[in-house]
Amino acid sequence: MTRVLGIDVGGTKVAIGVSAADGPALSAHVRLDTGPDTLARALAAARALDGAPAAVGFSTCGVIRDGVVRLAPNVPGWEGLELPRLLQEAYGATPVAIDNDVNAAAAAELRWGALRGVSTGVYLNLGTGLAAALVVDGRVVPGAHGAAGEIGYLQVTPGEPAFADGRVPLEERVSGGALATRGAALLGRPITAAELLGGGRAREPVDETPGGGQAREPVDETPGGDHARTLVDEALRTLAMSVANLCVVLDPERLVIGGGMMGAAELILPRLTAEIGRAVPFPPEVRPARFADDAPLLGALALARAAVA
Repeated sequence: MTRVLGIDVGGTKVAIGVSAADGPALSAHVRLDTGPDTLARALAAARALDGAPAAVGFSTCGVIRDGVVRLAPNVPGWEGLELPRLLQEAYGATPVAIDNDVNAAAAAELRWGALRGVSTGVYLNLGTGLAAALVVDGRVVPGAHGAAGEIGYLQVTPGEPAFADGRVPLEERVSGGALATRGAALLGRPITAAELLGGGRAREPVDETPGGGQAREPVDETPGGDHARTLVDEALRTLAMSVANLCVVLDPERLVIGGGMMGAAELILPRLTAEIGRAVPFPPEVRPARFADDAPLLGALALARAAVA
């Protein structure tokens, strides 16, 4: 089997890996922090791993539009970077496939994971940010401008500050980064989304059914008590509504959910599944993603493997 190279540039780190088989296995890999000269350092590290790959897959935060990276303000020097041209100069005749990180993760799920065999589906990434990949006819749909699935920009309240105002309305309410920021402001101390979601899992429901015995008070172990619990409940309600609306629009057969917030899958999946079942005429099957770690890097390798084929 020919060797392929994958490079993933995220908001805070770069992951690079080599695969010699058509499967989610790395024969070598390395990680870097993002910062000044991110691309130059990434390409140097990639050459050190494999100087002559059969193809290269590149996963990037943001989207590629008119030959440059857009919607990627968090990596210094990345916004407006002419990434396709620079990669072509670096690799010459070697095939190079580029996509955003969420689309790449969906490509990994399509080739080896929970979307395999699916014709119409959605990959939802719940991480520091929020985005989706839309699958039609077994392929990820890029959209007219490469920005299909950028659901973080969905409005929650009519007329609220939105993209033109420098805002990302839905992402600012329900992503892992948003939960950490809002939780810290609420509690007056740093807290992670995982801590907030972990506390939410610890509650016991009150039994209010007739004849169901004496009702018990919920056990609340959420850091910060009722206020933090309310924040999590509100975020999950908003997320579930938005994902259900997305499923109404696309009518997928399967919804696959990945990203760092899925460490709290036992809290998140039932909430989303219930709202989808209530609101969507033909509810899709809901599954966790196969790949919890390095999904965009594995996606870059899937892109490279497809380029070889």
